[in-house]
Amino acid sequence: MKIKKRVICAMSPKQSLRDATGQAGGYRQRKKVVVAMSGGIDSSVAVALLKKAGFDVAGVYMRLSDSSRSREDEKRARKVAKILKIPFYVFNFRKEFKKRIIDNFLKEHKKGITPNPCVTCNKEIKFGLFLGKALNMKADYIATGHYARLGREFPNIKLLKGKDKEKDQSYFLWRLDQKQLSRILFPIGNYTRREVEKLAKKFKLPVLKTRKSVEICFIPNANTGEFLKSRIKINKGNIIDRKGKIIGEHQGLWLYTIGQRKGIRLPGGPFYVLDKDFKNNFLIVTKNEKDLLKKELICRNVNWISGEEPKLPIKIKAKIRYRHQPVLAIITRSLKHKVYSLKFARPQRAITPGQSVVFYKDNELLAGGIIY
Repeated sequence: MKIKKRVICAMSPKQSLRDATGQAGGYRQRKKVVVAMSGGIDSSVAVALLKKAGFDVAGVYMRLSDSSRSREDEKRARKVAKILKIPFYVFNFRKEFKKRIIDNFLKEHKKGITPNPCVTCNKEIKFGLFLGKALNMKADYIATGHYARLGREFPNIKLLKGKDKEKDQSYFLWRLDQKQLSRILFPIGNYTRREVEKLAKKFKLPVLKTRKSVEICFIPNANTGEFLKSRIKINKGNIIDRKGKIIGEHQGLWLYTIGQRKGIRLPGGPFYVLDKDFKNNFLIVTKNEKDLLKKELICRNVNWISGEEPKLPIKIKAKIRYRHQPVLAIITRSLKHKVYSLKFARPQRAITPGQSVVFYKDNELLAGGIIY
C-alpha cells in the first residue's frame, strides 16, 4: 500500500516547536535543546522562546577568536543565560575556525576565486563541530538564531525560507542534509525581525542595542581587500581590456572579484572586472557594464536537501548571491559527473566563481552548489 505524502509547511511558531517535542504523537518527554548563543538579539530570543515552550535548554557560546568584540559577545551571552536561568557553556573552536574557515578563505582567494565563508562555517562549525558536541551532551536538538524554517513532507524534512523576506538566511544553509535537519530547530524563523525585537523587550533581554552582525565576522571593519593584502603575497600583473590591450597594472588577481568597480584605479573609468586569466596573470576589465551579463553558469558540489536528485531538467528560481533577487532558471546535469548547468530566463550580472548558487521552489530551498 502506498503512503500518501502529507505536507506540513509554514507552521506557526508554537506549532513548529510543539511538533519538535513529539507531543502531537502523545510523547511528552521533555526534550533537551542546546542553543548556539552569539550574544545577539536573534539567538537570545531563540533561547527565550524554547524555554517558554517547555524545553530543557542550555546555552553555548562558540569562541572563534580572541578579539575584543568576541569577548564582549561572550559576556553578553553569559548575561542573557543568567537572566533566563539556563546552564551556559563555552566551546573553544578557535583552532578549528582558523584552519577550516579563515585558512580555507585565504586558500581559495589565492586561486583567484571568491568563496562564501559563512556557508562553509555553517557546515563545518555550527552544524558540524557544534552539533557533534551538543549530541555528546545528550541533546535531542540544537537551535540557532537563523531566519529559516522547517517543513515536513513524509519522510523528509524541508528547509524553507524565513517569514521575514529581508532577513531570510536559508541561502547560507544549503549544505545541510536530512540527518542534520532532524536535529535542528530554528525558533525565530516564523517571526519578522520587528517581532523578534518586541519579544526581546518582552523578555527583558539586554540585546536591543547590540551591534548588528557583519557579513564576514573575522574581517575587521568589513575591509576584505586590506585583510587579504596583509596575508597574501602581492603578485603584480597586467590589466588588459577585451581586445588584449595593456592599460594598467594589478596587485594580484586574488584581490579582485567579478563585477568589481572600486579599487581598479585606472584613468578614464569606471572600469569593471570582467574576467581573470590565471595562466598569463592578466586582469581583464571592461567599461561596458553590459559585458558582465551572462545567461548561463556551471556549478559543482551540489547538495540536494532531500538527499535525492529530482528528475532533470526542472525549472527553479536561483540566487547567485545572498542579496540577489531569485530569477527563473532551468537546471540540467552536465555530461560531467555531478556538474550542473543553469540557464536563466534573463541574463544575470557578475556571476562569480566560488560563490554559492541556490535553487528554490516557492519557499523551499531545494539545493545549492558552488559556481564554477
